[in-house]
Amino acid sequence: MTSPADPATSATQPPLTPAVRGALTRYRVIAYIVGVMLLLLLFVAMPLKYLADDPSAMDIVGPMHGFLYVVYLLATFDLFRRVRWTFTRLVLIALAGTIPFLSFYAERKTTHELTPH
Repeated sequence: MTSPADPATSATQPPLTPAVRGALTRYRVIAYIVGVMLLLLLFVAMPLKYLADDPSAMDIVGPMHGFLYVVYLLATFDLFRRVRWTFTRLVLIALAGTIPFLSFYAERKTTHELTPH
């Protein structure tokens, strides 16, 4: 087990400056919101549209999820810029908002990696 003072850990883990902490908080909030909106879209709005022939929920949830996903991308890019992730990491985290439940996992993993234990 490594301690926060371990040189191997501190070399890979960026310092949690107030700017990084703020970007992480914004990312965490929007990751949960986008995850919930995607679940509503897939498990409520789409079944109502295609099984019950009622597109009203899709007309509301679809555009909301689209807008919030753009906000998620901006928050992800902001965190990427402050933490200096690789471009591959940025793409993977950005795609997490498009797969059900993955945004929750990505948020948890990212928070665990960036916060001191």
